[in-house]
Amino acid sequence: MADARRGRIAPLTESVIRSADWDGRDLSGESHHRVSLVDVDMTEASGRGAEFVECHFRDVRFNASVHEDAAFVNCAFTRCTFFDAAFTGCKLVGSVFDDCTFDLLKVEGGDWSFTSLPAADLRRATFNGVRMREADLSGARCAGAVLRRVDLSGARLEKADLSRCDLRGSDLSSLDPYTAVLAGAVIDPYQAITVAATLGLDVRDG
Repeated sequence: MADARRGRIAPLTESVIRSADWDGRDLSGESHHRVSLVDVDMTEASGRGAEFVECHFRDVRFNASVHEDAAFVNCAFTRCTFFDAAFTGCKLVGSVFDDCTFDLLKVEGGDWSFTSLPAADLRRATFNGVRMREADLSGARCAGAVLRRVDLSGARLEKADLSRCDLRGSDLSSLDPYTAVLAGAVIDPYQAITVAATLGLDVRDG
């Protein structure tokens, strides 16, 4: 099983799908367990309710794919591309991402808790209303990204670049302002109080 906190162990798989053309494929209702998918083209694939459990995606192209209420649980993604991909209400708990690209990725709702995204380039990604409890975003490059109403409680954010990132409505209770880059980040008044308290300031009304 992939270890989301360390992000180094790929799941043990039992079968392989290699160099398959899934371009435009309807994935609705499909179920895959412990499968290694290598060099698979999933461009513009779509569907609702697909299930991938403990799978390993290597060099898979998710470009412009659309996933609704799908599950990618305890999976590993290695050198995958997610250009303009959309995930709505999806569950990616415990999944690990290594050397992937996320340009124009759009994530709406769903549960990405315990995911491992260390040093990921998320500068052009959008996460809205997503649960990312205890996710590893250490060293992630999120400058200018959108992370709105995201549950980041317990998340690892040390050395993350959150400059100019829209963080409004997100849980920043685990953010250490001394170890992350925050210049120009957009936050709401409640979050400002949380950050001020973390800095040891005494916030008083009037």
